[in-house]
Amino acid sequence: MRSLAVIYGLQGPKLTAAEKTFFRDARPWGFILFSRNIETPSQVSALTQSLREVVGRNCLIFIDQEGGRVQRLKPPHWHNYPSLGHVTSQFHISPKKIRRAVFLHHRLIAADLRALGITANCSPVLDIPVEGADPIISDRALGSSAKDVIDLAQPAMAGLMTGGVAPVIKHIPGHGRATVDSHKALPFITNWLPKLLASDFKPFIELNHAPMAMTAHLIVESIDSKTPVTLSKKCISFIRNRMNYDGLLMSDDLDMKALSGDLTTITRKALTAGCDIALQCSGKLPAMVEVAKGSRYLDGKPLQRARMAELCAEDPREFDYDAAFNEYLELIDLGSRAA
Repeated sequence: MRSLAVIYGLQGPKLTAAEKTFFRDARPWGFILFSRNIETPSQVSALTQSLREVVGRNCLIFIDQEGGRVQRLKPPHWHNYPSLGHVTSQFHISPKKIRRAVFLHHRLIAADLRALGITANCSPVLDIPVEGADPIISDRALGSSAKDVIDLAQPAMAGLMTGGVAPVIKHIPGHGRATVDSHKALPFITNWLPKLLASDFKPFIELNHAPMAMTAHLIVESIDSKTPVTLSKKCISFIRNRMNYDGLLMSDDLDMKALSGDLTTITRKALTAGCDIALQCSGKLPAMVEVAKGSRYLDGKPLQRARMAELCAEDPREFDYDAAFNEYLELIDLGSRAA
């Protein structure tokens, strides 16, 4: 059965009759959950099961569960994980222990997600924040240098995949210099290309074996001065050929204010530019219909990449959750005392 090259959000904690009908007909490749979809563990488990039933396949179900400001699963049913900026703040003092803490942070999150039927996490963030940038990245980052981000992204991805959750690196080719939040406006990156290759782009180049990457909604003037990365054939070609990324490339949310125009046209442009999958998160049915009109069914190379990404969400390895959580608490407490 063919799948539409789309990941959709949904409106609430359970599927409506209209959503069931639409998803059954549209057959999206995957879904993404937000806080509006989450109440209790049993409710989320029932929701993920119903999503898979309605499309008739064991599709990937995504979430943004980084820790800190960006986590959809929260107390009282789930742990309140600190930001990655907090976890990694003492990396240069205790590199081995902080690598372990980053691994456990993601391994524990993976266990939380798998228990609910969630099999893909839009994490880790490989963007490198710089002074004067918009705070949208800030403490979500793994580090403040390409070297540190590359070093710590490896255990982050390993933690997710050993837990049976496919990671999504973001926001390729790099969002750290953006001076505006792309949820609200279109950022422009004006720096010289060699500088970007040596810094902002470098983590994505080194982590080009990641199964999935999410595009940045911004203009990189040294590559394409007119069109945002997500919609730019020049930028997607650069990501594929200069950055050597051959995993599944998904757009950031097409509803964000950085992109202008109707959703049908935006979706068509993103897929024509070279994105494999269009992400649309609002959960509003009229918007989903517009995206479906601009989409297409997965085939060829995009389908191969999608299948490879699905393989990264295989059954998790054995794991002592309580022992790992206690070790994690000791490691992040060590970081707090050192600070």
